[in-house]
Amino acid sequence: MYSATTLENGIRVVTESMPETRSTSVGIMIDAGPRNESAESYGLAHLAEHMMFQGTGSRDARAIALMMDESGGQMGAFTTKDYTCYTATVLDDYTPYALDLMGDILLNSEFPEEALEREKCAVLREIDGDGDIPSCRVHTALKAKVWGHHPLGRPVAGFSEVVRRLTREDLIYFVHRHYLPNRMIIAAAGHVNHEDFISQVRDAFWRLMGEGTPCVSSPPSFNPGVVVENVPVSQAYFSIGLRCLPYADEGRYRVHLLNSLIGGGASSRLYARLREERGLVYQIGSEYHAYVDDGIFVVEGSTAPEYLVQVLGLILVELWKLASGDEPVSEEELWKARMQTRAQHLIASENSSTRMSRLATQSFYFGRSLPGEEILAAIDTVDCGALGEIAGGPLIKALRRVAVSVVGPEGPDTFTQQGIEALLDEF
Repeated sequence: MYSATTLENGIRVVTESMPETRSTSVGIMIDAGPRNESAESYGLAHLAEHMMFQGTGSRDARAIALMMDESGGQMGAFTTKDYTCYTATVLDDYTPYALDLMGDILLNSEFPEEALEREKCAVLREIDGDGDIPSCRVHTALKAKVWGHHPLGRPVAGFSEVVRRLTREDLIYFVHRHYLPNRMIIAAAGHVNHEDFISQVRDAFWRLMGEGTPCVSSPPSFNPGVVVENVPVSQAYFSIGLRCLPYADEGRYRVHLLNSLIGGGASSRLYARLREERGLVYQIGSEYHAYVDDGIFVVEGSTAPEYLVQVLGLILVELWKLASGDEPVSEEELWKARMQTRAQHLIASENSSTRMSRLATQSFYFGRSLPGEEILAAIDTVDCGALGEIAGGPLIKALRRVAVSVVGPEGPDTFTQQGIEALLDEF
C-alpha cells in the first residue's frame, strides 16, 4: 500500500507497506548534486556525501558506524548526476533508531578538518581507481565527449585538482544552501506503518527549516565525435553513445525494450552476432542512461585492437538495420524483450531496498508513485509498430550524430582516431 504526505516544513514522505517482510528500507533523496556546483567546486556534492558520516556534535564517526552494526543494518549513500541519496536498511524495530541517526548526520554534521583531509584522500583514490579500470575510463570519456563541461559530462567525484582545494567552509555553505526541506524526499518500504513513520520523521527532522530554489541548468547539447586514449592494456575498450530520451519521457518503455533486444542479454542481437557467431568480442552489451533533461543509449564492450574498427562497424550496421527497417523487430524478439523486462521488474520488487528506491526516484522524476500494475501494463502495450516508430525516429536520427570513445594500446598496427572517424562518416 502506497501513502504520501508533505510535512509542515515541506519534506515529502512516501511509504509502501510490505507486511510480509521484517525489514524496512529508508531513503533520503536530496535535490542536490553536480548541477549545484560551480567550476571551482566540481566534486563538492560527492565530498559532502562522504563527510556526512564523519561525526556530529554528539557522535563521532566510529559511534555512527557502531550504531548501524549493532542494529544489524546497513547504511550508505551515493551521489548521482541528478541527486544525492542516503539509505539505510534495518529490522523494522530499528526504524526510529535509523531515522534518528540519519537526522543527526544530515542536520548536525560538523565536518571536522582532520576527517576532511582523510576523506579527500579517499575520494582522490576513488578517482584514480576509476581511471585504472579501462571499462570505467572509456565510459567517463564518452560522457565527457558528449556533454563537455555540462554537469552530465563531468565525473560525479569531480577532478583531483579541484577536490584538493575544497574546504570545510565550502561544505558547510553547500549543505546549508541545498539540504532543505522542499528539496528532500524521505521514502520507506517494508514493514512500515505510514502514520508511525510520519511521526518518526517529524521527530528526526523537525528542526530543518527553510526553502531552497533548485538549480536549473541549461539543456545539454549532444556533441558527436571520437576520442581515443592510449594506455598500456591488451584489449581495446569501446563505448558508443547515441542521444536518447530523458528519464520521464513517455517513450521510455519503448527504449527499455529496444535496449533488451539490442544488447540486454545473451540472446540480444549484438551478443549473438558479435560474440556467438563471429567470436570478435568476449563481452558486449547496451544500457539506457536517463536523466532529468537528457538521456544516452550506450553500447560498450572490448575486443582485440586489430578487430576494433571491424567491431564498431558491425555494431553500427546492426543498429542501422533496426532503425532503417531493413531488419525490424520481430514478434519473437518483442516477446523475449517484454518477458525479460517484466521479470526484472517483478524480481526486483521482492526487495524492500529496491521498492524504496523506486518510491524515491519516481517521486523525484514524476512527482508521484507509479504502481507496478501501471508499469507492467505500459510494457505490455508496446507493440512492434511502436518499437518501429522509435527506431525509425529518434534512433535513426541519433545514428547520424554518434559519439565514440576508445581506450586501448598504442601501436603501429592498431586503431587510429582518423580511422574511426572515417568509419562514422560512412553512416
